[in-house]
Amino acid sequence: MNHLGHLGFLFGLIAGLHPVLAAPEAFEVSPARTAELPGGKEADGIVGDFVLRNDLVELVVSHNAPLRRANMSTFYGTNGVTPGCLFDLTLRGANNDQLVIFCPLGQQGPVSFVHLESDGRDGTAVVETVVTAASNQGLAKSHSYRLRDGQQGVLVVTTAQNEGPLARTNRLDDRWTRFARTGKAGSIVWADAEDPADKAGYAYAWLPAPNRPEPGQEFILAFGERVEVARFLAVGRSPAEAVGVVAAQLGTTGQLRGRIRDAEGRPIASAKLLIPWGERPVPAYPDADGRYSLRLPPGDYALEVADLGRDSWKTNVTVTADGLVELDSVLGPAAQIQFNVHDESGRSLPCKAQFIGLDNTPTPNLGPDLRAHGCKDQYHSERGEFTVQLPPGRYRVVVTRGPEYSHVAREVTVAPGATQSFEATLRRLVDTTGWVSCDYHNHSTQSGDNTCGVPDRIINLAAEHIEFAPTTEHNRLFDWVPTIVRLGLTNEVQTVKGLELTGSGQHMNSFPFEPVPFTQDNGAPVWNRDPRITALTLRRWQGENPYRWIQLNHPDLAEDFFDRDGDGELDGGFVGLAGMVEALETQNFLGAEILAQAPYRIERGAAGKESVRQIREFIWLQMLNRGLQLWATAVADAHFVHGNGAGGWRMYLPSSSDQPAEIDWRENVRNARNGRGLLTTGPFLQVRCEDGTLAGGHTRLPREFNLQVRVQCTDWIDINRVQVLVNGRPRPDLNFTRQSHPEFFQDGVVKFDQSLRVKLSEDAHLIVIAFGEGLDLKTGYGTSDQASLRPCAYHNPIFVDVDGDGFRANGDSLGWPLPHGKLAVETVKAELERAGLDPFTARPK
Repeated sequence: MNHLGHLGFLFGLIAGLHPVLAAPEAFEVSPARTAELPGGKEADGIVGDFVLRNDLVELVVSHNAPLRRANMSTFYGTNGVTPGCLFDLTLRGANNDQLVIFCPLGQQGPVSFVHLESDGRDGTAVVETVVTAASNQGLAKSHSYRLRDGQQGVLVVTTAQNEGPLARTNRLDDRWTRFARTGKAGSIVWADAEDPADKAGYAYAWLPAPNRPEPGQEFILAFGERVEVARFLAVGRSPAEAVGVVAAQLGTTGQLRGRIRDAEGRPIASAKLLIPWGERPVPAYPDADGRYSLRLPPGDYALEVADLGRDSWKTNVTVTADGLVELDSVLGPAAQIQFNVHDESGRSLPCKAQFIGLDNTPTPNLGPDLRAHGCKDQYHSERGEFTVQLPPGRYRVVVTRGPEYSHVAREVTVAPGATQSFEATLRRLVDTTGWVSCDYHNHSTQSGDNTCGVPDRIINLAAEHIEFAPTTEHNRLFDWVPTIVRLGLTNEVQTVKGLELTGSGQHMNSFPFEPVPFTQDNGAPVWNRDPRITALTLRRWQGENPYRWIQLNHPDLAEDFFDRDGDGELDGGFVGLAGMVEALETQNFLGAEILAQAPYRIERGAAGKESVRQIREFIWLQMLNRGLQLWATAVADAHFVHGNGAGGWRMYLPSSSDQPAEIDWRENVRNARNGRGLLTTGPFLQVRCEDGTLAGGHTRLPREFNLQVRVQCTDWIDINRVQVLVNGRPRPDLNFTRQSHPEFFQDGVVKFDQSLRVKLSEDAHLIVIAFGEGLDLKTGYGTSDQASLRPCAYHNPIFVDVDGDGFRANGDSLGWPLPHGKLAVETVKAELERAGLDPFTARPK
């Protein structure tokens, strides 16, 4: 038998570095003890999990239950469950967990059992995860999480033994997620919190043992052979603190302690200390009083203290074994802009500021794209009073608050160490009385496929003036209301509890639901590959609700309604699905293709690779002509703040109150169900027939009638075309442009206000489009992805019956076959070319 390490002596060594102050504790979480679960941005503990805690840290190991995983995206697939893994780790009482999961030796999939091996009364708290040989093709594994007092981390010991007849190949490799900034300091692997402002870091290292494989190295276990390996995983207030904790387990260290302040003695909590250690500098973050304390191996260090908008502070220090180095870092005043943004009445406004470098001043990088307070070159604020530190220089500063308010743009010079005042009055130019701005699809870190904090998402929504946004996290029932209240935004943003039910096929958003705290996914249902089963599940989950909303998210309309198995043969799709949901997303984040003239186009992706892309808007029009009446919705589907953020596409729906705090979500759903939605990237479009019929309505009219069209835009948006679609076709006689009809267009807030004469020869559904050919939204979105959008607005159809026997769809497929699978790039290109269309836009060349 080959023993690759016996690690009992190592645990004794680690424990011996700290005196035992008291017994640690381990317990299984009961419903009565959920308040003792650690909290934080990535906290995922539920009833049945195991908590281990000592005087310094607390952590959660997931229990063995069906579908147990930290969140939807921990790992995908049928084998993506992760019972028996480390889900949460934070300093005791800090409630600042930033870890999604730590998987020892890549642990993933079902386990045999997870149990409490020791509750800690003997000095060591232990929870063990076991995968038996019988359940794992002969390879038995166990992961033991061990905690003693005085340790700022957890020892994780893994044992693997081959009890089967065949040799097994393994790799000495752990996995954790998810971190954008990682590094190595010698043998120590470290990670920073996704948002550095959260001030947390993690680090781990494999502990030495005789004949231990090298990290990342494959090793083979023959029958009867056994390996035992261990690593120490630490948490700190910064990566440097966590690395220092691990370094102290591996050898001798000294202490570095200090304070970062200004000349008046005020702490500078936003600064960071950069320590050259390994492949890249390791950051240390001060606390609210500007203080930090960490361990370093003996040696010479060239340290730098940096803070945006200030000159950095540098010094050289020598750290000795068991020695102490104390620093007092004094930084000069910050160059910064102090904002005061309000409306005409003086009311403070949530808003967004962009900073564009001028002359030789680089455009700044204020932080990661997932946060509100400093994302790339933007800052989103929940109130109009805020301060942004910047490197000295000249900037163009643009302040906006969505497409109803005016913008303010100024060139500002920020001198070194100076505070520049910036007061802005944003006027509400666009009159949307009786309507509210809505977005039915957005995400935060609760969804698992992104790490945008919940407060960051809410601030982003408020800054872009989204007034109603259901809570739609992936596969998790959740409630944004507590965060809205905590941010003081109850008068700006309204929500309702819901979810996006997600899998490797059709996704669906639905609300309302009631989260069941401390259960898997907060009590969310399970997705099904057949969207009809998913829809039925959502319809009846937690009991039927007369206001339950279900929509198809970024749908594959060819699969859903025409070619279920994608074999190129029309089979009707998932028959009956249209009658089980309220709406589908024709607009999801980017694209404005309602004027495209084919059901697909060519898309060029990475490295020039071409593929066929469906044009949902066109297929939706084909569906309407076949009598499949599903309402269109427009959403941001935001996962970040900068880039894929909120704003851009949205909906307007009628509301009896213009105050977000008074929005009745039931009324909102009623209007959405009645097709009243206006889809827009900014222009506010109002359309009504001469008899008052609005979007979504059915009416009996003569074959010739008037259609009233009015378009408003704020001062950073414009349109130059109004087109009426009749049964999905852009009628040339109902196409109005600034060039062809200059007298129809204006240059103020009201861009178009005309009564259009419509002549019909048959029943028709009408859709009016307001569009900005050749225009974009760069003023309002800057370097964010939404800047590339065209100004575009359209509404759900108005159905006109001209002969008095009820509206009848005409069956017109708009000159193209109904969509199906197996579309080859070259075939589609040739078809589009023959039709005189640009293959990449499906619009006339």
